[in-house]
Amino acid sequence: SRLDGVPGRMQLAGKLANGASVIVDYAHTPDALATVLRAARAHVAGRLVVVFGCGGDRDPGKRSAMGAAVARHADRAIVTDDNPRGENPAAIRAQALEGCPRAREIGDRSEAIAAAIATLEAGDFLVIAGKGHEQGQIVAGRTLPFDDLGVARAAIAQREAVSP
Repeated sequence: SRLDGVPGRMQLAGKLANGASVIVDYAHTPDALATVLRAARAHVAGRLVVVFGCGGDRDPGKRSAMGAAVARHADRAIVTDDNPRGENPAAIRAQALEGCPRAREIGDRSEAIAAAIATLEAGDFLVIAGKGHEQGQIVAGRTLPFDDLGVARAAIAQREAVSP
């Protein structure tokens, strides 16, 4: 018998020609991030890279803790936007960066995902965390179409198209 995965949970977005893997996961709390990163580490031959953000109009106390979880378990990180809702996205990112001060900051989530994929080397493993199966980005009371899986797959295709 076959067990299908749950959309947005450790979901493979793709593999690069160099063997790097990209997954999407819904992890959006400090504990969930730590858990998914520990699970991913077992499959990493190179670096563990993470793109993550923190939701707006939610518990601000967990933001630096999410950053700290990433700092503990990942080799490289990019902090980006993840449903800022009614809050200032830059302020949310700043709070996440308190826990993960070496992370790169790229507010635009599509750009953050593409930037992470562009840096992947042989054996690297990228976790795009926070949105999982969600199909929108909530900004200032509006839900804008957004899909981590689709964005990741497009960035992989773009990278592979221009690779030698």
